Amino acid sequence: MTITDEDILAETLAFNEQFEAAAASRPPRGAVLDAATMALLRGNRLGGDTPPVRLPQGHDRLVAGGVRVRTFVPDDAEGVYLHIHGGGWAFGSAGGQDERLWRLAVEARLAVVSVDYRLAPEHPFPAGPDDCEAAARWLVENAAAEFGTRRLLIGGESAGAHLSVLTLLRLRDRHGITGAFRAAHLLFGAYDLSMTPSQRSFGSRRLLSNTDALRGSYELFLPGMGAEQRRAPEVSPLFADLTGLPPARMVVGTEDPLLDDSLFLAQRWRAAGSLVQLGVVAGAMHGFTLFPLTVTEREQRRQHDFLAGAGR
Repeated sequence: MTITDEDILAETLAFNEQFEAAAASRPPRGAVLDAATMALLRGNRLGGDTPPVRLPQGHDRLVAGGVRVRTFVPDDAEGVYLHIHGGGWAFGSAGGQDERLWRLAVEARLAVVSVDYRLAPEHPFPAGPDDCEAAARWLVENAAAEFGTRRLLIGGESAGAHLSVLTLLRLRDRHGITGAFRAAHLLFGAYDLSMTPSQRSFGSRRLLSNTDALRGSYELFLPGMGAEQRRAPEVSPLFADLTGLPPARMVVGTEDPLLDDSLFLAQRWRAAGSLVQLGVVAGAMHGFTLFPLTVTEREQRRQHDFLAGAGR
């Protein structure tokens, strides 16, 4: 484990304090939301306060028999990155971060394919994982013809990191596909949906995620499932056989309730025989890369460097 960005810890912690103070006037993240509020939040950027910016470089299309994706293709693509967005399995969209994905496409020289998977609670598990699996299989079969390359990478943030690992496991277990995706980039993912110790002990701090918010997200995504059912490998990849998975880069902040998830998954990933880069960001809360911070700019550069060189 490497602790990064300790030199800017004061800035990162100061932002956390400002975020908590502003959040004190908003409804708790774990609160039950009515349909109108859900629709309003989904129209904003990852469930935030502002509508997303839509760039002309992004193109919406249907693949794999009806799965919606949004693509960003630079002139000199040397690989394809299958991106799976975050948002607690209930918010976010493939069109929610055009500026970031286009920048990644240009700087890492990758065609980016972002999956607009179906969201809970209208479409609970396994709908979202099904869409991600279908998009991944489509890329395995069509990337060379569509984008001129067979170099495939996968990754996402938060719920998207969870869905990325599930996708790799489904490709292996259901279709015998290993090695097609050459690397995974996993930002602050949830890998034990029965809740790791850090999830349970984080409490009610009003950061982007906390114990109650996670419980609420799991209820939307996995309605009616008890803790033991949520430990099933097809739900919580921390309990899966991880052999045959590609090299990965995992990142999480020290002030994230999902800290244990990345620490534990990295250990099991290594034990299964695959390489892992694990970065633990000093003072960073869940979802820190959404905000205009020094640590965000650093992390984006590290992500772009990893994806530009991975799987060559």
